[in-house]
Amino acid sequence: MKKSLTTIGGARLPVISLNTLVIGSGAAALNAAVCLHEQGVEDIAIATEDWEAGTSRNAGSDKQTYYKLSLAGELPDSALRMAVDLFAGGSMHGDIAYTEAQNSARAFFHLVELGVPFPHNRYGAYVGYKTDHDSRQRATSAGPLTSRLMVEALGREVKKRGIPVLDRHMVITLLTHARKEARKVIGAVAIDQKNIREDGCGFVLFNAVNIVLGTGGPAGIYKASVYPESQLGSHGLAFAAGAVTQNLTESQYGLASLKFRWNLSGTYQQVIPRYISTDARGGDEREFLNDYFPDMGRLATAIFLKGYQWPFDPTKVEDYGSSLIDILVYQETVFRGRRVFLDFRRNPSGGGKLKEFDFRLLSPEALTYLERSGALLPTPLERLAKMNPPAIEVFKAHGIDLAGEPLEIGLCAQHNNGGFRGNLWWESNIRHLFPVGEVNGTHGVRRPGGSALNSGQVGSMRAAFYIARRYGAKPPTVKAFLAQAQAEAGETLDSARKMLDAKCRDSDHIARTRLEIQERMSTCGAAIRDPEKVKPAVGEAWSLYSRLKSELKVRSVKELPAAFRNLDLCLTHALYLEAIHEYLSRGGKSRGSYLVLDPAGTRPCPELGEEWRFSLNPRPSFVDHKILEVSLDSRGRVVKEWVDIRPIPQEDSWFENVWEDFREGRIIRGEEE
Repeated sequence: MKKSLTTIGGARLPVISLNTLVIGSGAAALNAAVCLHEQGVEDIAIATEDWEAGTSRNAGSDKQTYYKLSLAGELPDSALRMAVDLFAGGSMHGDIAYTEAQNSARAFFHLVELGVPFPHNRYGAYVGYKTDHDSRQRATSAGPLTSRLMVEALGREVKKRGIPVLDRHMVITLLTHARKEARKVIGAVAIDQKNIREDGCGFVLFNAVNIVLGTGGPAGIYKASVYPESQLGSHGLAFAAGAVTQNLTESQYGLASLKFRWNLSGTYQQVIPRYISTDARGGDEREFLNDYFPDMGRLATAIFLKGYQWPFDPTKVEDYGSSLIDILVYQETVFRGRRVFLDFRRNPSGGGKLKEFDFRLLSPEALTYLERSGALLPTPLERLAKMNPPAIEVFKAHGIDLAGEPLEIGLCAQHNNGGFRGNLWWESNIRHLFPVGEVNGTHGVRRPGGSALNSGQVGSMRAAFYIARRYGAKPPTVKAFLAQAQAEAGETLDSARKMLDAKCRDSDHIARTRLEIQERMSTCGAAIRDPEKVKPAVGEAWSLYSRLKSELKVRSVKELPAAFRNLDLCLTHALYLEAIHEYLSRGGKSRGSYLVLDPAGTRPCPELGEEWRFSLNPRPSFVDHKILEVSLDSRGRVVKEWVDIRPIPQEDSWFENVWEDFREGRIIRGEEE
């Protein structure tokens, strides 16, 4: 990494030249940096807006799952079987599924060797359990903070290897260069938030051969969110560069706590807490689920099943399924303006048509699980303390005592299964740009719980392998870099300067704009989607983006990062709504983790009103047999294309042939080859 200075628009700006810039400090980004260094690519650096921020470091659940090839027990498994399960989720390319499965054990043991404490027995068997959409007990966990333990282990390795970390650097622009039809990334512009000055607005230029983008999901576009508050996303900069996305319609939603954002999956539900709602002030307490379930057995079993059927799923709504609970929580909080809580101090109570809670009323599946866990105890809290004590400690560490107060919850955005398209080496359609982790849209409609962590580790490892063997050259000279990048960098600097207005008195504009974006997306593009609201929402989103580009003002350079973030989020939510509208216009109905309202459909249960009618996609369905790709062209116009789903490859694995291909370097091919 070499540092120099240049002058653009009269401002002296630092230029950092290096082979690979890794943007982000989550598990996927850090793994990319470590794997690059292991592969011998040492001219690298990590740029992160905040080393302590992000989903990997600050998110979890009752026992956060890591999904990998089954490595213990009698149940047979193979990479092909795992690929079939990943592919079965729908709208996922088969070759990507096979790659994620084939490399899962390697990525997993890489973490083990770095010190992540995944449990094994005395024989060294890394035992597993069954997670959602999983057929082989492939799931494992290091506890509620699995991803935090991963970033801590990877962070230690980054420090040990002396990889430079540029903290408080917010990347706002990807610099690209086009030659004929091929576009490649050549660098980036960031704001050094520790050194923001009037002349250069804190700008830093990166002259890079490659960029690994590991900035996580688009959390900042949602109001109801279980993403950590520090996680916002930066999809807009890749959209602006022309990167192609896929499956933006597919996100995952579930019940989560609000005071401290945390997934309420697994044991939190399997102990069968009491669901209550109150008015805005905390009065008028009601066990609202009782009005909709026909008996205590089905109510208590649905709560139990919400544990490993945690993501909202429209196929698990009818016949009083577990996802009916999500709808009822949404109705109480959004439609009726009430507050909903989980109370771990008491069992669900009966009254009226419902009997009092009794273990004997549970389904055999639920009763056997609690019995084998030694958890047939008097209260949900006692059962939680028996089955998973760390799940209680997580909340206690954030000032919430489950023994002393109920836990306020909502139906929240949790993970984006879509994102930017990548090939088998996680390279974007923009050459030399590698989106890894949640920002990469490898997942389809449904995915096994924990597969996102596997995907992030496999993808970043693959990207590093490819860069080391194909893109390991030195960066161009600063002069050559500026010949291609100066105009675009200058435009970004001009945009920043136009935002500065010392006379601006509207100090709340950024916060109001952020709230408008989040409310629009949570209302129209989250778990409950009304086609009548989506179309006007698209126009409103673009109108806001147009106004922001021309009218956004801030009083000082210190406010520029927040202003650029709003531009990024506004563009992002406009493209997400475009994708949702395109899906609905093609006849798309409920699937994955969202329910599409349909007057011609059926009600989730007889006790719910007509406004809740919905339909699932019929079979065969156009939207289920294609993948929707969305991008911006060079003129800023939205491009939408439905592409065929690639099947799982059937390759000749004859050893002598593979060995020859490996020796000759033929296994490493880019998308254009």
